[in-house]
Amino acid sequence: MITGSLVALVTPMHPNGDIHWEDLDKLVDFHLENGTDGIVAVGTTGESATLDQKEHCRVIGHIIKRVNGRIPVIAGTGGNSTREAIELTTEAYKLGADACLLVVPYYNKPTQEGLYQHFKTIAEAVPGISQMLYNVPGRTACDMLNETVLRLADIPNIVAIKDATGNIPRGAELIAALDGRLAVYSGDDATAAELILAGGQGNVSVTANVAPKAMSELCAAAIAGNREETERLNELLMPLNRKLFLEANPIPVKWSLQRMGMIGEGIRLPLTPFSEKFHAELEEAMKASGVL
Repeated sequence: MITGSLVALVTPMHPNGDIHWEDLDKLVDFHLENGTDGIVAVGTTGESATLDQKEHCRVIGHIIKRVNGRIPVIAGTGGNSTREAIELTTEAYKLGADACLLVVPYYNKPTQEGLYQHFKTIAEAVPGISQMLYNVPGRTACDMLNETVLRLADIPNIVAIKDATGNIPRGAELIAALDGRLAVYSGDDATAAELILAGGQGNVSVTANVAPKAMSELCAAAIAGNREETERLNELLMPLNRKLFLEANPIPVKWSLQRMGMIGEGIRLPLTPFSEKFHAELEEAMKASGVL
């Protein structure tokens, strides 16, 4: 079982929007050197919505090759088309990903039965790879209820869920009801510490892009049940947890990495560069959290 800090890695780009492969290598090495426990490739933070299918698979393969088995790589292969999600998941399996992250379908707003059938169909179509569900209703406009997750927990290769609801009572209730059948990970940096202390296995993190060591240490402390150390690290990172969402993710985190000299300024439309009016506010948060 993968535990700890799983970075939702950005996809660095040149100013014209082409993928910057050298900067991608630099980011992977940065995480290997700073204790990140796993890399999520081409999730929401990796701009999956604007990469075509060929680019999507090429980025996943590039990261797997660079990591070279040193930490797990989880490939973002979800979509609002079940057929497309199967194609991406199949390719990630062939490329050697350790697991796949499958977001709740967005825009088309399926029913709970539709969600169950969607994830069941993908799992059965690609049985050789472990699959992590991803519920983020704030972005998908569709909320997968705990009852549906409990049904999906009976499928052997569905092994985990990333819960980005930010609702700790609901998350704790899910952890208790699952009774170990699925691993539960936070997908919300601001509430991750509490969810892990309640029995979660880690955090799929945006903040880890810029503060990998501190986030890894926070997750380890919380998994160990060390509330005092968890709260200390959570307080340190909270300015980043909040300010990295001043505009839609990954706009602020890409600017932060650019400010740190890790990547260039590329981002793809319809996302735009981080608004100058927020620069000082985010820079102050970066300094408060010790990354500048």
